[in-house]
Amino acid sequence: MITDTHTHLYSEQFDDDRQKIISRAKKLGVSRFFIPAIDSTYSERMFQLEKDFPNDVFLMMGLHPTSVKENYKEELAIVKSYIEKRNFYAIGEIGIDLYWDKSFLKQQQETFKTQIQWAKEKDLPIVIHCRDAFDEIFEVLETEKDEKLRGIFHCFTGTIEQAKRALSYNMKLGIGGVVTFKNGKIDKFLHEIDLKEIVLETDAPYLAPTPYRGKRNESSYITNVIDKLVDIYKIPFNEIAKITTQNSKEVFGI
Repeated sequence: MITDTHTHLYSEQFDDDRQKIISRAKKLGVSRFFIPAIDSTYSERMFQLEKDFPNDVFLMMGLHPTSVKENYKEELAIVKSYIEKRNFYAIGEIGIDLYWDKSFLKQQQETFKTQIQWAKEKDLPIVIHCRDAFDEIFEVLETEKDEKLRGIFHCFTGTIEQAKRALSYNMKLGIGGVVTFKNGKIDKFLHEIDLKEIVLETDAPYLAPTPYRGKRNESSYITNVIDKLVDIYKIPFNEIAKITTQNSKEVFGI
């Protein structure tokens, strides 16, 4: 059993062949798909995905940092209303992104902190989006660290030092296509991180692994990520699938 802990299967990019994409992944043993939220414009698509594939998909709820704009308080209120009336498996994806726009940093920090607190109130893990913002993310985590803080550092792209610090906050590292990139860098030190600290993800339709880099990503390509981890850890494919799925069960509780 293989678990894709982060895939945007509700994306418009899958509208023409979503069923085929999921079937292709399931044939390769990918049988659990965890679905991160972005903002209210995607909520209905996300709930429809759950309705269409009730045994396969597991939803998160949250406000993505790049969706933190002038109306962020309204968006947060929508997130709050959803998590009060139904179950989710995580609060995510949440965090800070300074790659595209730095003008909403203060609001991103507030939004991140608020959603971490909601996660802890609901005893849920968080799924962190971090882009050009490790220091800012760690600053918030430092103020929120306790026994209830746990989750996944989605699409980890930092250094070994940043990896170890992320783990210190009871996070797993989400490893996807970047580990297969020639300039991805994390493949150089990942062997120093215990496999028990890692979960697998695709972030589909983004960040397709080699040899599909630059094309639309899909959950079946997670097997290419595992192939790379076989090279790094010198552990058989099935063992990596088993360990990382067990790690995801510890995070999400299922």
